[in-house]
Amino acid sequence: MVTQENLYDFLGPIKYFPEIKARTWGPGLATGLAWTPVGGEILFIESASMKGKGSLTLTGKLGDVMKESATAALTYIRSHAGELGIDEDLFARTDLHVHVPEGAIPKDGPSAGVAMVSALVSVLTGKTVRQDVAMTGEITLRGDVLPVGGINEKVLAALRADIREIILPVLNEKDVTEIPEDVREGVVFHYPHTIAEVLDIVFEKEAEA
Repeated sequence: MVTQENLYDFLGPIKYFPEIKARTWGPGLATGLAWTPVGGEILFIESASMKGKGSLTLTGKLGDVMKESATAALTYIRSHAGELGIDEDLFARTDLHVHVPEGAIPKDGPSAGVAMVSALVSVLTGKTVRQDVAMTGEITLRGDVLPVGGINEKVLAALRADIREIILPVLNEKDVTEIPEDVREGVVFHYPHTIAEVLDIVFEKEAEA
């Protein structure tokens, strides 16, 4: 059985923590979680904006499904610009670029949707996504967060990176109960139904005056 005490034996030394702490963090960045055939991985989503004509560039050796997730993320943001505090005219004069580092490694699947929305909203509003939170979940144009696979592996990847706050789709809550309680101890799980709920979690609330 995997426990907090023997977690190191199963996972090995912390692999991503130094990289997370060493990264220059700011608007446009978010931490996602991915499944691979050899286990879960931390997935950094980077976004940048520049003057332009409304184009979206995607790099990082992304597969078709992941590219569609990025397009869906931008469509959701554009259709909810007002409530997100984004000037609707901004899109026509701004080019956006989404990059997922480690460009030599192919990446695909819909589970980076919530991280892509978070990164894009971040760069468009200037707000910084919390660095201590990792997330996974598919999105819809209506703003729903859909369940994804590989939850056990993704949670272990977050723990390996010393991340103790994780956002999962509400319909994946049942999958967390299958992870040993000793491993889950000390981890804060959020189970949003909607993208709006995700954004409430990932952006630090401004301190009251």
